[in-house]
Amino acid sequence: MASDSEARLRAASLRVTRPRLAVLAALRDHPHVDTDTVLDLVRADHPTVSHQAVYDVLRVLTDAGLVRRIQPARATARYELRVGDNHHHVVCRSCGAIADVDCAVGDSPCLTASNDHGYVVDEAEVVYWGSCPDCATERTSQRSASSEGSR
Repeated sequence: MASDSEARLRAASLRVTRPRLAVLAALRDHPHVDTDTVLDLVRADHPTVSHQAVYDVLRVLTDAGLVRRIQPARATARYELRVGDNHHHVVCRSCGAIADVDCAVGDSPCLTASNDHGYVVDEAEVVYWGSCPDCATERTSQRSASSEGSR
């Protein structure tokens, strides 16, 4: 019986290869990771897979619509398997953690441009920035410690 990943590759008219399956498995278990992390995850099970092979697989899977590439400002590109639903992301300014945020309102593109300049808008990309729970807690703890020390 074919795995879900094999079926997805075949449905996209792509050959099923070990590197492609390994990249899909890495992204399934670790969403929002960069290329180097994907490479490390793939090489944990397939040590001979080259850096170039992982880059090529990510490009092919992205072009086929099986993987989504996101690149928040001032950050390296990240990859995820959640595609086709025009969801957004929240990014921690401190540690760079990324989480999915469902579309705020309505159907794609979720937001209506105040002036679309005649473009046919089919997608809106929103990135929320802030502090993840761990970093916010750490920052609060640091502030408390510094205010106690100044007494």
